[in-house]
Amino acid sequence: MSENKLKGEVIFVGAGPGDPELITIKGSRALERADRVIYAGSLVNPDLLNLCRPGTPCHDSASLTLEEVAALMLEGTKKGETIVRLHTGDPSMYGAIKEQFDRLDQEGISYSVVPGVSSVFAAAAAVKREFTLPDISQTLILTRLAGRTPVPDREALTHLAQHQSSMAIFLSVQDMGSVVEALLEGGYPVSTPIAVVAKASWPDEEIVVGTLETIADKVNAAGIRKQAQILVGDFLDPAGGYARSKLYDPTFTHEFRQGKET
Repeated sequence: MSENKLKGEVIFVGAGPGDPELITIKGSRALERADRVIYAGSLVNPDLLNLCRPGTPCHDSASLTLEEVAALMLEGTKKGETIVRLHTGDPSMYGAIKEQFDRLDQEGISYSVVPGVSSVFAAAAAVKREFTLPDISQTLILTRLAGRTPVPDREALTHLAQHQSSMAIFLSVQDMGSVVEALLEGGYPVSTPIAVVAKASWPDEEIVVGTLETIADKVNAAGIRKQAQILVGDFLDPAGGYARSKLYDPTFTHEFRQGKET
């Protein structure tokens, strides 16, 4: 048997936004059979670790470097272990997973990814809104404000705001004034509705709503400084109304139904 066949595997699992019931069945089953778990302790709900078998080693990666995380993976897979790398939300969004993949590729270690529920969708559920309303917006932009992690100039919030589509802004609530300034400079009217959802799906979830004129003061008064989604666009409050969906319009014909004139 080859060396690679003797090695274990790493499963990257999206933990969901916070509510432990929002992990996927596939993700929970991976935790149940894991020999070792490396979890993002600063964001992942620790209740999810209760899905693991008693005595399963669980390593909090909040204070670890990439090299230290990779060393734990290598140590375990050399023993034939199944390792779950538990990321918050969905690993593909701001999960820093590509650099981990590269390390595993270098070592010839097998890995797979189980997607998760992103906080952006938990936030939409919290405010009970649809990002893609007919005649309002059919585009959702997921982005962040530049900070210690830079953003390419072409993706600056001011440029993206020119589309005036539905937008969800990650990792930026700590500088709400700059977010508002960029959105206004990009072309959103000052009356544009905006919502900030802190800790979406957690027991202490908090929702602050307003307009671009009022939201910075409201967020500051609420003391929200992290773990928040910023949702902006007319989908939040389509003052001029929105078009009915074609899918369920009785006059619209599609593959599964013949439309009828009214």
